Amino acid sequence: MSDLLGLLRKRISTNAKRVVEVCSNDLPDYAAAAADPREYAGMLDFAVFIRHRTIDLVAGNEPLTDDDLAVVAATGERRGETGMSRTVLRRVLTVHASATLNEIQEAAGPHDLPVTMQMLGWLGPQGAAAQQAYTLGFLKGQQHFLPLIGQVRQFTEMVLADEPAALANARNLGITVPDTYQVIVARTPGVDPETADEVVHTVWHRYSVPATWYGDEFVALVPAGHPTSLISDFAEIIARPFSVGAATGPASALAEAFALARRVSRVTRAETQPDHLYTAVDVFMELGAAELPEIDRWLHDLARRLAGGPDLVSTLDAYYRHDLNRSRAAVALCIHPRSLDYRLQRVHELTGVAPATTHGIRILSTVVSRVLAHG
Repeated sequence: MSDLLGLLRKRISTNAKRVVEVCSNDLPDYAAAAADPREYAGMLDFAVFIRHRTIDLVAGNEPLTDDDLAVVAATGERRGETGMSRTVLRRVLTVHASATLNEIQEAAGPHDLPVTMQMLGWLGPQGAAAQQAYTLGFLKGQQHFLPLIGQVRQFTEMVLADEPAALANARNLGITVPDTYQVIVARTPGVDPETADEVVHTVWHRYSVPATWYGDEFVALVPAGHPTSLISDFAEIIARPFSVGAATGPASALAEAFALARRVSRVTRAETQPDHLYTAVDVFMELGAAELPEIDRWLHDLARRLAGGPDLVSTLDAYYRHDLNRSRAAVALCIHPRSLDYRLQRVHELTGVAPATTHGIRILSTVVSRVLAHG
């Protein structure tokens, strides 16, 4: 007969001390807090508490109670108040989850399979509920020292990473979460930190749109179907060329849309004031080429040939932007239509591709997009 729960109960104190020691050894922020005897005692008390409750509730096949989750949230809040980062938070939660599984494995014997499976089945949903309560408490604790804009940026990053606690915390930040977001990514290198902060402040205060930066990428979450002049404001503040991409996805699962918007932004041209918010529909050929190194090298070779000029890339760009209308393209280029014809003929000579054919439009428009996207 299995006595797995009884054995785990006897080891509660030892296992609780061990998990606190592991967190302290691996995480400097956690160790700094644990150096305070009162904080250390609180950490240990919580590790003991959650193990006692897990064993009791597994034995009765019962979920965590509201009171249990309130204790978990209060512990997370205390960690947030001490200034621990969200990166450390995720690591702490991972260490606690791993420690619990290791403790079960160490205690389980050959006759404990049914109880082991019962525990694992309980830990799935209840562990997720406890982690969310801990995270929400942590975010509440951060409010004591993290400015609102810092909280908004953190919210954005959590939503983009598909972290459920972000949506649950939205109301505390005054954010109304729509069913669907349009993720907008604007790429521009070399933006200084002060300007980056100004952009996030501006879009939040003018539009209540959460946003953040990932290196050279500004990312904003706009409710789908809500037109906004956000990009115009962005262009005015940074005053330099940037490329932009967008994709739409459910608020509860935005990571895929974020990844696609990023990819789109990397194949669109840099402009000082884009007149269009590019999506995958606009650049599906460029996206396909970017995924295939062999095709990308071939397009690069065609681009290299176009460098024989004069101004063949800009000529093709104007020609295709004006739907192959020679007169309008020539006006945009400030040249005579016959000069345009000469340049188009020169493109044919250098590449072997006729610009006005269906074949030429598909290939050369992609070449132009790739050249302009990469400067």
